[in-house]
Amino acid sequence: MKKIQSKSRPDGGDAANVLDLPACTNTSLRRAARRMGNLYDDALEPVGLRATQVSLLAEIQRIAAANEGRAPTLQDLAAQLAIQISAITHALRPLVRDGLIVLHADDQDKRTKRASLTTVGVERLGEAIAHWSAANQRVEQVLGQEAAAALRAIADYVASEEFFSAYRLDDKA
Repeated sequence: MKKIQSKSRPDGGDAANVLDLPACTNTSLRRAARRMGNLYDDALEPVGLRATQVSLLAEIQRIAAANEGRAPTLQDLAAQLAIQISAITHALRPLVRDGLIVLHADDQDKRTKRASLTTVGVERLGEAIAHWSAANQRVEQVLGQEAAAALRAIADYVASEEFFSAYRLDDKA
């Protein structure tokens, strides 16, 4: 591959050569996440859901099961999935529209909304899990069980508060 020559900048310095930059973890992770998301979306197409929607439905059910059936707040979901509350509300709209979940006010604080799966939502999640499982098994088959487990472990760590805190501490040092 031919190396691109640095161009002079107006301030007299040389612009960084893109080929000299270190590998970008963010770019690699985003590219891998897009590819993986597309594979799971394709597998879930027969049930009319996207991988992100199945994740939301599963997380609502998981949190409710861990809290003796009490539906999670939208804040709980956002924190657990490491996304903004506005992104949660946006992502829930089609699920509410399609009757898979219902949003309702908290009993103690009417300003707080909780999300619950409807009967249709539980059924659709069950259907989706079968398709998701097939895609997941195929990914493990292609990557190998050890590599797939390592990939999940690294991704879980990067998504954790522990990593975020360590990053922030190192950033301030």
